[in-house]
Amino acid sequence: MPILNRIAEFHADMTAWRHDLHAHPELALQEKRTSAVVQAMLTEFGVDEVVTGLARTGVVGVIRGRGAHSGPGGRAIGLRADMDALPIEEATGLPYASKHPGVMHACGHDGHTTMLLGAARYLAETRNFDGTVYVIFQPAEENLAGGEIMVKEGLFERFPMQQVFGMHNWPTVQAGTFTWREGPVMAAVANIEITITGKGSHGAHPDHGIDPIVVSAQIVSAFQSIVARSVDPTESGVVTIGHINGGHTYNVIPETVEMKGTARWFQPAVGDKLEAGVRRLATGIAASFGATAEVVFDRAYPPTVNDAAATQMAVGAARTVAGDARVVPMKNPTMGGEDFAFMLNAKQGAYIMLGGGRGADDHMVHHPAYDFNDEILPVGASYWATLAEQLLPREG
Repeated sequence: MPILNRIAEFHADMTAWRHDLHAHPELALQEKRTSAVVQAMLTEFGVDEVVTGLARTGVVGVIRGRGAHSGPGGRAIGLRADMDALPIEEATGLPYASKHPGVMHACGHDGHTTMLLGAARYLAETRNFDGTVYVIFQPAEENLAGGEIMVKEGLFERFPMQQVFGMHNWPTVQAGTFTWREGPVMAAVANIEITITGKGSHGAHPDHGIDPIVVSAQIVSAFQSIVARSVDPTESGVVTIGHINGGHTYNVIPETVEMKGTARWFQPAVGDKLEAGVRRLATGIAASFGATAEVVFDRAYPPTVNDAAATQMAVGAARTVAGDARVVPMKNPTMGGEDFAFMLNAKQGAYIMLGGGRGADDHMVHHPAYDFNDEILPVGASYWATLAEQLLPREG
C-alpha cells in the first residue's frame, strides 16, 4: 500500500491515538472527552483555527495552505469524520477494550477520527496545497443525526467550501482497497415504534384479556410481505423489527407491547409504500384482535447520494494512494444509513469506503467483537491528505 512517507512515520502514534479513543467511547451528543482530545491534538498540530460548539461537541479545524487561494473567499474543501460510539457491550477482550460498560466503538468511528487527525497533522506540517481544508469532526452519526444538526447550525455558512467528503471503513472488503459508487451509496432510514395495547389478564385465563404479544407476533409476520408484495422487485426496501418488549413474568398477559424497528429504501416512492404498509398492517391486525396500535414512522436519514464529479475526484485520490487495482466500483449500494447524507444534500461531495478486512474471521461493524484494523490508518490518512493536495493544487 503506497502511503505518504511522513504519515507512515507516525503510524505508531495514530495507533496509540485510536486505542485511547477506543478505550473511552462516548454515545451520540455526549462525546465531551473525545471532542476535547480532538481539540487538543489539532492545537498541538498547529492548525490555524479550532472551532467548537456545532452540534454540542463538534469540532472544525481550519488549515490554510500556501498561495493566493488560501485566504477568505478562496478555494476550500471539507473532510468529515464521525466520533460517536454505540450502546453495545464490548466482547473483544482487547487490552484497550472499552472502559465504559455498555458503550463501544463498534462501528470504527475511533478509526475514522484517528485517520482524519493523521491527515490534519500532515497537512498542518506541510501546507503543500493552495486553499483551505476544513477537517470536520462530527458527533452523533448513530441515530441522532449530528450531520443534520451541524448543517442546520451553519456549518457551510461559517466554513464556506466547494465540496465535502466522507469515508467509512468496511470489514468485508480487503484491507487497503477503496470501493466507490456514483449516485445512491447508502439508504434512507426510518425508525419504527409501535405500541400495541390490548387487555391484560391472568396467563391461565387468556379468554379474559386481549393478548398484545400474540398481536405483535402476527404483525411481525405480516411485515415480511410489505417488501415482497408492495415494492417493485427491481427496487430495494427493508422492514426489520429488532426489538419487542412486553410482559414481566410467566403467568401474566401484559396490557401493552412495545416494538421497535427500522425501514430502509432509496427511492422516495418506496419509502412511502413502506410507511403505508407498516401503518396499515399494524393498525389493521391490532384492530382485528380487538387491540389498538399506535405507530410512529420517523424518517431519520435521507439516502446518501454521491455527486458524480466529486466521486471521480475521490477516486482519483484513492488511486494515487492505493493503485488502480485496489480502487474498485461497488456493484450495489448498501442498505446501511449515514447522516453524511445531510451534508451531501447541502453541498457537492462524495462518500467512499475503505476496506479493513483481515480474513474470514472478521466481524462486521455493529458486532460486539468488531475491532478497527489499525493497518489501514495510514492508508486513510494518506487518502485525505492526497485528496486535499489534488483538489487544492499549488501553482508552479
